[in-house]
Amino acid sequence: MNDQSYTTSVWVDRSPAEVFDAVNDVRAWWTQEARGDTTRVGAEWDYRVRDIHTAKMRVTELVPGRRVVWRVLENYLNFVEDQSEWVGTEIRFELVEQDGGTRIDFTHDGLLPEFECYEVCNPAWTFYLRTSLPQLLSTGTGLPEQDPGLVEPVVAVAGAD
Repeated sequence: MNDQSYTTSVWVDRSPAEVFDAVNDVRAWWTQEARGDTTRVGAEWDYRVRDIHTAKMRVTELVPGRRVVWRVLENYLNFVEDQSEWVGTEIRFELVEQDGGTRIDFTHDGLLPEFECYEVCNPAWTFYLRTSLPQLLSTGTGLPEQDPGLVEPVVAVAGAD
């Protein structure tokens, strides 16, 4: 693992088994346009958010209630010149039972601050991992394909009277 790779942790009031199942349901918290099997080691699946980002992933490790790992095989981001920034990187979810819930330790190993996409990818991952996935676990409905920059103002306006 590269020590500068993107990483974040979040605690949720759910069992590791529930979190494992939710992580593998990428359509519910990341993108509804995911195609393919995310639940079998060796399976490949495609990720897509409109015309902004597409990627092909391979499931490389699944340990129920403990770990999910994907390797990025192909990638396209419409806002960067170097389309290889994600290729060969690993996306890891480590699940740790803690305080009656689960701590999700997430690492996108190889997503580095010097990458052109980092300014966009960092807040996007933060949103999906610290807002959409926990919301899926707590309410049953995640926020796939949301613009992370719009969520807070929309919530604030909706709650104002």
